[in-house]
Amino acid sequence: MPPGRTANLRDEQLRERLLRFERESRYLKKDSNERKVFEEVFDKATLWAINRLLSNGQLEYLNGVVNAGKEARVYWGVAPDNSSRAVKIYLTSSAEFKKRLRYVAGDRRFTKIPSSSRGIAELWVQKEFKNLQLAEGAGIRVPKPYAFNENVLVTEYIGKPPAPSPRFADTEVDEKDYRWTMKMVKKLYKRAKLVHADLSEYNVFKFGKEDVLFDMGSAVLTTHPESKELLLRDVTNMVRFFRRRGIYEREANDIVEEIVS
Repeated sequence: MPPGRTANLRDEQLRERLLRFERESRYLKKDSNERKVFEEVFDKATLWAINRLLSNGQLEYLNGVVNAGKEARVYWGVAPDNSSRAVKIYLTSSAEFKKRLRYVAGDRRFTKIPSSSRGIAELWVQKEFKNLQLAEGAGIRVPKPYAFNENVLVTEYIGKPPAPSPRFADTEVDEKDYRWTMKMVKKLYKRAKLVHADLSEYNVFKFGKEDVLFDMGSAVLTTHPESKELLLRDVTNMVRFFRRRGIYEREANDIVEEIVS
C-alpha cells in the first residue's frame, strides 16, 4: 500500500476509535450534530499531533472526553507506564482565543502573535505549558506538564479516572483551603513571577487532602502591563467565593498590597 494511503488509513482508524469513545462518553450529546462536533476537535492536523505524541511515547492510547468547554476539550489519556494523563485539545476553530489576546500581547516571551485561529491556539498551548513549568518549578501544586504538540497539551491527570477531582465550586471548602489559596497566589507572584489571571473557584481542584491550581493558559508574567490589575481580580474572585462560604479575613485590596510589597 502506498505511504500516503497508509497514513490516511491510520488517520481514519484513529478518528473512528476516538469517535467511538466520544459516543460512549456521558459528556457528548447524541444528536444529529455529533459528527460535526467531533470534526471540530479532531481535524487532520490535530490527529497528526496526537499521532506524534503516541509515537514519541507520551501516550499509549486515548479514552473519552472528561470535560468540554468553549476553548478546549479534555480527554483521559493513558501513558505507556499505565499512568493517567489529561490530554487537553484546544479547538483551533474557536474565536475565544482572539478575545484573550490581552494575555499574550504584553508577554515578552511571545513577541510574534499569529493571525490565524490555529496559530493562536498553538501559541496558547505553548504558553500554558511554560506557565505550568514555571509554577511547578516554584513549588506550586499544579498538574505536572509532560508534553505538547501543536494544539494538544499533555499533563498529569488530577482525579480518579474517568472522573476528574471536584473543583472548589463543587465541594466543601474550609479555612485551610482559604489559607492555601492565598499562599499559592502569593507564591505564584513572588517565586514563579506569574499571575494566574483567570483564578476562580472553578480553577482549583480538591485532590484528596491537597488542592491543585489548574487552567494556567491565561497566566501572565509579573512584568505584564496589566499584571497588578489581573492579580487584584484573581484575589477579589477568591475573597468573594470564600466569603459566600462563610470564610473571611481581609479585603482583596489589603491582600494584594501585601503580595506586591
